[in-house]
Amino acid sequence: MEFRDLHYLLAIAQAKSISKAAQGLFMSQSSLSQALRLMEDELGGKLFTRTSTGVRPTQAGELMIQRAQKILGEYHQTQQMIQDMENLEAGRVDFGISTFRGGYLLPPALCRFCQRYPNIQVEIREENSMALEQLLIEGQLDLALIALPPVKLKDQVELLLQDEILLVVSHDHPVNALSRECVLDTGEVRRYVEVEDTMDYDYILSDYDTILGSLSRAAFSQRGLVPKVRNGNLTAPFSAAMARAGLGIAFTYRSCREDYPHTQYYSIGPEGVFLDLGLAFPPGNYRSRAALALADTLKQYYQTP
Repeated sequence: MEFRDLHYLLAIAQAKSISKAAQGLFMSQSSLSQALRLMEDELGGKLFTRTSTGVRPTQAGELMIQRAQKILGEYHQTQQMIQDMENLEAGRVDFGISTFRGGYLLPPALCRFCQRYPNIQVEIREENSMALEQLLIEGQLDLALIALPPVKLKDQVELLLQDEILLVVSHDHPVNALSRECVLDTGEVRRYVEVEDTMDYDYILSDYDTILGSLSRAAFSQRGLVPKVRNGNLTAPFSAAMARAGLGIAFTYRSCREDYPHTQYYSIGPEGVFLDLGLAFPPGNYRSRAALALADTLKQYYQTP
């Protein structure tokens, strides 16, 4: 059995389908099925059972999946230790971030990192925060930017920055007439809308299993409000685009705000609603020098006044 077989095993387990796993691995379904049969023959037990919707691991499969995660995690950690010996002249960081937030927050900081460490490769994995935590636990990531507080990780998380959740509407939406302003202690003028005043209008929301979707719904629940939801399972960029077009009210992050014409952004109430973002490392004491260098670059970029 080779390392690639372990990657095949984890891909099938994650996709819960041999055909979907084969697509993600850029190989034919027949080749992946044959590789699985050879693994089962070598191990002497069946690893997956076919179902009407795909496959699920057997008890032996669950055991092998756990072992594969541990083996690959230890191999990756050893690889990082060896690369560290090169004094950051070579190396790789597997970094995780959400697609929506990553498109706005990461590129400028990553550009600075690449200028400092041109020989270190950064491989980016796009998933939601909950999935990124699991990938860290499995040892498939060296570092990730996740929403706080973490769900599965108990430590190894450092606060990076605070992001604000905003309402986004078109310039001619009736909600604009309901906006108010307040002056912060810093002297900044904040434009805001009370969500209680918006219940006559349609909302466009992200899905429940996203951070933005869950926090926006929590804002309603905490106030005892039931919004009129026009669409409730769209991606954050899609929701914001529909709101900009005048189809309703959506939520977005301040870090992801774009200065589109005919678009207005408002804080939620005078205090605002905020989300902490943190840098998370995989469990354990070891952190590669390359991952630490990337974390330091991100902290310098976002925490330096």
